Amino acid sequence: MKFENKALTENKYVLDWIEEMASLTNPDRIVWITAREDQLEALRKEACSTGELTKLNEELLPNCYLHRTAVNDVARVEARTFICTRKKEDAGNINNWIDPVECYARLTKLYKNSMVGRTMYVIPYAMGQLGSQFAKYGVELTDSIYVVLNMVIMTRAGEAVGKYLDENFIKGLHSKATLDPDNRYICHFPEDNTIWSVNSGYGGNVLLGKKCFALRIASYLGKNEGWMAEHMLILGLQSPDGVIKYIAAAFPSACGKTNLAMLIPPEYYSKKGYKIWCVGDDIAWLRVGHDGRLWAINPENGFFGVAPGTNEHSNPNALAATKRDAIFTNVCHDLDNNTVWWEGLNDDPPKNALNWKGEKWDYRSYDKADKINTSGAHPNSRFTAVAKNCPCVSPEFDNPDGVPISAIVFGGRRAKTAPLVYQSFDWQHGTFVGSIMASETTAAAAGAIGVVRRDPMAMRPFVGYDMGDYWAHWLEMGKKIPDPPKIFHVNWFRTDDEGHFIWPGFGENMRVLMWILARCDGKAEAKKTPIGYVPYEKDINLEGIDVSDETLTELLSIDTASWKEDIENIKEFYSLVGDRVPEELKEELKALEKRLG
Repeated sequence: MKFENKALTENKYVLDWIEEMASLTNPDRIVWITAREDQLEALRKEACSTGELTKLNEELLPNCYLHRTAVNDVARVEARTFICTRKKEDAGNINNWIDPVECYARLTKLYKNSMVGRTMYVIPYAMGQLGSQFAKYGVELTDSIYVVLNMVIMTRAGEAVGKYLDENFIKGLHSKATLDPDNRYICHFPEDNTIWSVNSGYGGNVLLGKKCFALRIASYLGKNEGWMAEHMLILGLQSPDGVIKYIAAAFPSACGKTNLAMLIPPEYYSKKGYKIWCVGDDIAWLRVGHDGRLWAINPENGFFGVAPGTNEHSNPNALAATKRDAIFTNVCHDLDNNTVWWEGLNDDPPKNALNWKGEKWDYRSYDKADKINTSGAHPNSRFTAVAKNCPCVSPEFDNPDGVPISAIVFGGRRAKTAPLVYQSFDWQHGTFVGSIMASETTAAAAGAIGVVRRDPMAMRPFVGYDMGDYWAHWLEMGKKIPDPPKIFHVNWFRTDDEGHFIWPGFGENMRVLMWILARCDGKAEAKKTPIGYVPYEKDINLEGIDVSDETLTELLSIDTASWKEDIENIKEFYSLVGDRVPEELKEELKALEKRLG
């Protein structure tokens, strides 16, 4: 095995594995990624020379690049994502499963000589701060410069990682191969600390530090090692006296997760001196701290955000983070000024542009009913941005000890069932609340409107083992945390009878966070209802907001009929999860049914 530059580790486990993978894929060259600027700049120039990247306007978007994936490779593919455990039941009924022996054999054929004529890049990376008790380390092998440059943004990658690599490192192998969608696989072998991804070039399938490692593999490690890997944002709410309280929150897709992580306080609060700090927008790793509280880090180093809908109103902080050192994927290319555009950015689409497929695009052809074929940017187009470039990034972002979590918040998109906010009775009940999290499909989604999709803890596609065992781990963690966070549920999407949202959302959601933290501090009362503790109307501050007392009463009301209807759906879902649903959660369900009468 011949490296073109000096190996960044002398660890025999790592070097033997790289040699084995290189003999399988047969690259022409093998290059260690140091992440030094001269190396990265050379890679950017090479990618631009082949058309893999397009350099954007250096004055308007310094050090920013555009990339297009294959048109059949634009999103995570849950149907091609597998958890490969030796026993099928350990992967559970929610995950796709292949026997690991069969899977290795099947994928080995696809990887065979897949890097002939290409370079294998060796990316050593850390999830979390190097040397932190939270940190975990991996190596991704890839034949894609796009992957290299994204991983350098999204993780702490490069030569400094080498000394931390040991036999427990996470082994990641990626090859674009032929990009054949019928042979596209994203496979996780949690018992082997291994991730294999082949025939994709889309970030969610090939940036192996992200969902693959940070959630699927890490959730399995957390179960075995006594910590938690969760699909949660982390935000800090700073009061005028300088005290910051931290919240971790889980939301299914299309529920405003990134917007909440980077929330701009409404004028009423900002004038008083309140601030919001973003620690993370997507993933939280949580451990019991020395003080008995639950502490969290964001293991990532960047944001991999959805571009459409991101604008100066919806999320100015996210937009600001994309102004330099960013990579844009499958957005619209404005040829007149060599910048990018996407639907929802502004009301001024470019007149001379290429769409996400690289075709000449006429903005007048846009049809909301056929976004894929008529939009300038793909609906799942992305930006990869450096977290430090976000104006509201937390001063604690790099703290290796993380931040102490006061509250865990679950959310969903429900028209009638869930009130604006409620608090669980205790940790066990809170685990139950998380397990029944759900969203209703909207007109924008495929299929019928109003269909309930259960997405427990927003982890349905991301748990690396059986969902019932995952809930049992939550219950077990509750016994290990002397001073646990309080658990809440929010719903920004309550509607009136005409289907209009009755809560303004966005920055105004801070008013709900204020009540949540007041409850954590024992400074707000609540009324006990069949589903949990609900605020008194007087304790949600409506000053400076166009929401009437009557509307607030409606927002906080419990729609008993909807809840009774929901019970049957929950039973069906628990039945789908199967025999490993913990008895404690079944008891919680029975108790809820009884309280609802």
